[in-house]
Amino acid sequence: MIPLRREPLPEDLSARLTARAERLSDRGGAARELWRDSRTIRRDLSVHLVAMAAGLSRCMYCGDSEGTSIDHFQPIALAPQRAFDWLNHLWACAFCNSNQKRDLYPMDRQGRALLIDPTAEEPADHLDLVLATGAYRPRSAKGRETIRIFGLDRPVLERGRAQAYVRCRSMLRDLAHLAAAGERAEAAAVGHALTVQPFADVLYEMLRLRAAPRAALVFGPEAVAGLTALTANVLMGPGSNERGPINGR
Repeated sequence: MIPLRREPLPEDLSARLTARAERLSDRGGAARELWRDSRTIRRDLSVHLVAMAAGLSRCMYCGDSEGTSIDHFQPIALAPQRAFDWLNHLWACAFCNSNQKRDLYPMDRQGRALLIDPTAEEPADHLDLVLATGAYRPRSAKGRETIRIFGLDRPVLERGRAQAYVRCRSMLRDLAHLAAAGERAEAAAVGHALTVQPFADVLYEMLRLRAAPRAALVFGPEAVAGLTALTANVLMGPGSNERGPINGR
């Protein structure tokens, strides 16, 4: 899971959301039905959520599967008044949304959410990613519940992250060689490919740790050089986000 930047919606779409939200008071408990009837709004929201998501429309929770639907972070069953709240919408795959999270929304004794919202906070404050094994370890109660509710400890996800780590190190070494040889176009293509692959949390963690004293020992000096090249503007090729290598970060 990586932090994601939520941009303001266009005024027209924001106004349409507000108008729908105002109808909720007239329709009482029919928030879910009204949401289902709002096909055009759901379609337009999806466009903005896909643009926010890491890689190629990856699920904002597991980072592996393609996102397919809008998830209400605070479920409609618990907060029907937030059904049309832009700040409550995330992009999720069918498995994370329907099989894992469903209407689960753990809270502490003060009523605060015990799930990480990647658009509002830094997941690394609550989760440690062990790159070599692909396993997440909780750093807080919120991290522990996030792992449980979204099934971030599923073996298939852990294996996928571990393999993504191998792949990232290899591609970063290649990127470092290309950058050193002045092969700007090919280096930019490799850099872009790195940023759109699944499991963006692996690359994000490597970028986060690249300045650590032991980074060269753990990742290898060529991989660290590749991480440095990845963040350089000179390698920003077509389709790259100019604000950073992963969703503006």
